[in-house]
Amino acid sequence: MKILAFAASSSRQSINKKLANYAAHQAAKLVENADVELLDINDYEIPLFSEDREKELGQPELAKAFFEKIGSADAIVISFAEHNGSYTAAYKNLFDWTSRIDQKVFQGKPTLLLATSPGPGGAGSVLAAATGSAPYFAADVKGSMSVPSFYQNFDAETGELTNTELAAQLSEVVTQLIS
Repeated sequence: MKILAFAASSSRQSINKKLANYAAHQAAKLVENADVELLDINDYEIPLFSEDREKELGQPELAKAFFEKIGSADAIVISFAEHNGSYTAAYKNLFDWTSRIDQKVFQGKPTLLLATSPGPGGAGSVLAAATGSAPYFAADVKGSMSVPSFYQNFDAETGELTNTELAAQLSEVVTQLIS
């Protein structure tokens, strides 16, 4: 089983990338011969989407490569950063370009949607938006979870959730992803 994980964030020190990586590796522990691939969406940086640019550029190779990565996975883990209550511009742009290749961006893959932030809201607004819209883009959403107050609940040194309640909740949604 190949599990593709990424943060919907362009931060090089993304806490969402840490959470996605942690969750994907938790899932991999439950499946024999599982492999985790952690993407960085900075590797898929393309011009801002517009119909004019689409006419000029066609479909960018990096958007095609991102779509192919999703297609080659057996399961997907995404953790969303929240900017002003919504998606980050970097993720939204990559998603917009990819959806022009095929509106079924997630290609029917089992998907786990996560979000975290330094504050108590845990990026809940963007997670709600993602959870509501993902099925329209062919994500088979198996579960979703917000982790509030990331720095109080996650040990960056060990790369693990330290809050036992949150760890148990994550274990449940991870199990749903691979079952």
